[in-house]
Amino acid sequence: MRPVVFLVAAGCAFVLAGDLTAQWLPLSSGTDAELRGLSAPSRRVIWVSGTRGRYALSVDGGSTWRVDSVPDATTLDFRAVHAMDAGTALVMSAGDADRKQARIYRTSDGGGHWTLAYATEQKGVFFDALAFWDSRHGIAMSDPVDGRFFLVTTSDGGRTWTRVPPGKIPPALPGEAAFAASGTCLTVQGSSNVWIGTGGGATARVYRSTDRGRTWSVAETPVHAGGSSSGIFSVAFRDARHGVVVGGDYQQPKGAVPNVALSDDGGSTWRLAKGPHPAGYLSAVAYVPATSTVVAVGLAGTARSSDRGESWSLIDTVAYNSVRFVARDAGWATGPRGRVAKWEGVKK
Repeated sequence: MRPVVFLVAAGCAFVLAGDLTAQWLPLSSGTDAELRGLSAPSRRVIWVSGTRGRYALSVDGGSTWRVDSVPDATTLDFRAVHAMDAGTALVMSAGDADRKQARIYRTSDGGGHWTLAYATEQKGVFFDALAFWDSRHGIAMSDPVDGRFFLVTTSDGGRTWTRVPPGKIPPALPGEAAFAASGTCLTVQGSSNVWIGTGGGATARVYRSTDRGRTWSVAETPVHAGGSSSGIFSVAFRDARHGVVVGGDYQQPKGAVPNVALSDDGGSTWRLAKGPHPAGYLSAVAYVPATSTVVAVGLAGTARSSDRGESWSLIDTVAYNSVRFVARDAGWATGPRGRVAKWEGVKK
């Protein structure tokens, strides 16, 4: 293995390893909100969302941003956003439903107008993430209610939502829930595959459906668990079979625990990555398209793997919450205090 040299300067993190150079380039988002929601439907269009009902839209790859709040939603925390394009997007608020905080809003004119697409005041609902297979079919998830995860799906682009019958979902473990840390405890792939990573219980698990959430199975993973602040925080799949989950314990952001697991059978079984594992809690993970690179972020910084998630190196110590990629040289991360950064320069 070739030696790796780390350089950190002016908020940028650089990694030099043979023929690979990568960096986070800080961008000015125009807001100081805590940003967890992140969606990039193309190289040029990026949506971010966060506290105080804030969202921001860039249509030039992150060079400039338009910042605003969803009307009458300034008390909400939009921890997930999904965008179809520069015009159509949905934001999801994380919070207690009985306090009117479990909501999904939709816009079709770039944020000029917003419609409340879904809301519930059912006690126990706390939304964590949403995702779409295509422009019409999507799914959103909440922590368990009466012992089973609360899931809703849409087939009309998010205009209306219907609850998945609880009996189709395996029972949750005592204390089991999901983490609304990055909007990526839920991920979809292809036209019908979906996975959910969990924590909070005695074991960190992955729920899997191959029919757009109609029916589910669940598998245990070796990711660190056993407490209310530990487990899986993010799931990513590069195809129908190969996936990665990351996590840890957010109360120990720099603690060394088993925090990366891999699957090569569509999520039916999971094993620990060979290591070394990145030190610290990881809130989001993403594959870099057309490469063997995987990038994960958390409060302790950014970790990178060049062998599809088996071994990892910490490449900076800047805190981020979320990460997304659309190409090998086009990725973004969001974090505390309005932090947004663009990834550039992956060579393989």
